[in-house]
This record gives sequence, structure tokens and C-alpha cells, in this order.
Amino acid sequence: MPHAIRSDAHYTDLIFEKVELARTRLTACHFSHCSFRRCSFMESALDNCRFLDCTFDGCDLSLAELNGSTFSHVQLNDTKAVGIDWTRASWPAKGIGKPIGFLESAISHSTFIGLSLREIQIRDCIAADVDFREADLSPADFSGTDLTDSLFLLTDLRQADLSRARNYRIDPGQNKISRAEFSLPEAISLLYSMDIEMIKDRDRPY
Repeated sequence: MPHAIRSDAHYTDLIFEKVELARTRLTACHFSHCSFRRCSFMESALDNCRFLDCTFDGCDLSLAELNGSTFSHVQLNDTKAVGIDWTRASWPAKGIGKPIGFLESAISHSTFIGLSLREIQIRDCIAADVDFREADLSPADFSGTDLTDSLFLLTDLRQADLSRARNYRIDPGQNKISRAEFSLPEAISLLYSMDIEMIKDRDRPY
């Protein structure tokens, strides 16, 4: 098991555990089929690195700078990835899905604006104040995710799964939501942006 990671190196089929890379810079590292367990990349700079078929479990990537790094079939589980500008990474051609996924992770205060990340999974996460404007996220999986104060504008959410998602504000007139799945009572929030008045039926208990 390697205990250090250096720039301009290639790593394949390796497990990195409790590696401390906070506030460091890595350049042109290639990771293929690697697992990172309880590693820290907090405030690190990842310049032109490549992650292929990798998993992050219990890691901290908060405030990392991605600077042209690529992600393909990468999964973040129970990981902190707060305050990341994902638009600085290099993404595959439009239409290629599942480059990255998040499960039970914290991705608040991050930016995905304008990205094409079809079929992205953001399940059971804390995603507060995340910028999803103009992103193509069809058909994303947001099930069980807290989307407090996150931004959706001209976002493609067609066929997206927002079941069990909560605290979202999505304007149906400003986003594509056809065939998306929502759960009650949270789905009532879709009506707030409409110029309508809700009247309680006195003969029907709530």
C-alpha cells in the first residue's frame, strides 16, 4: 500500500488510506481503479489530474481546486466536497453520462453552473447553496437530498428523481422538469413560483 502520492505519477488498482494531502499541489497524476479511504485533499490544488473508476470513502475534498482535472466513473461516498467549483474540471463530451456521483456526501456551496452531467447521482446528500443554473442534469438522481437555497435556472431536470428530496425551490417556468419525479408534501413548493392563490377546502380535512 503506498503511503505517499507525488506529481507526474500513474497509480493503478491501489488503495490509499489516511493519506494527508491537505493544502498541497498535485500535477498530472493519473489514478485508475483506485480507492481513497479517509484521505484529505482539503484546499489542495489538483492540476490536470485524472481519476478513472475511482472511489472516495470518508474523504475530505473541501475547497479543492480542480484546474483541468478529469473525472470518469468516480464515486464519492460519505465524503466532504464543500465549496468546490466543478466548472474548473475538464468534463467529457456532452451526452456522456455518469462521470461522477455523490452518495451521503456534503457538497454545499459548490458550483455546477452550465455543466452537462447527465445521469449524475446526488443521493442522500447535503447540497445547500449549490449552483445548478444552466446545467444539463437529465435524468439526475437527487433522491433524499437537502437542496436548501440551491439555484435552479434554465436547468434541465427532465426525468430527474427528486423523490424524498427537500427544501428545493424550482420554478417550473424557468426549468425543464417534464417527467421528473417529486414527493409530497415537498412538491407543493413547485406552486410557489406560480401566480396562483391556494384556497383551503373547508370540507376536506388536511
